[in-house]
Amino acid sequence: MKIESVATARLVLHPLNRDEAERIVARESGDGDRWEAEYPGDGDVRAATGFLRGLTERGDPGVFRNYEIRLDGVAVGGIGFHGPPDELGVATIGYGLVPGVRGNGYASEALRAILEVARTAGVTGVKGDADLDNPASHRVMEAAGMACVAEDEQLRHFYRGF
Repeated sequence: MKIESVATARLVLHPLNRDEAERIVARESGDGDRWEAEYPGDGDVRAATGFLRGLTERGDPGVFRNYEIRLDGVAVGGIGFHGPPDELGVATIGYGLVPGVRGNGYASEALRAILEVARTAGVTGVKGDADLDNPASHRVMEAAGMACVAEDEQLRHFYRGF
């Protein structure tokens, strides 16, 4: 299944395939890969590992996959789904950027785009969470239209329904 890249005003969200995810896990770029010096981060490796596990266990997830966030053609982070929507039609998202590009609104821009991918695909909602001590991530989700719906001793939980 061919999944198209998602373009925003300043970014391209490139859908990962198996080979690209394997290179991210190995932290070894291949021909044609253009990576920011700090990419992939630990979160990118964890996400790519989960994506590969999902491919093996469930097959191709369609649009509910991981995407490389590219700025001027260079990978500066990742965003995507933890898998297909659950039995209630809710998908879980995660994202991250290399430190050198944070604070420019790129994460919120990418999140708004991935929320539209989810809405178009027919989910009933999208959820995500962030550590209590990560107010920047809280602002990202709020800027993308997600509301804080719960908080526990470690995490603030966000949700957006469609």
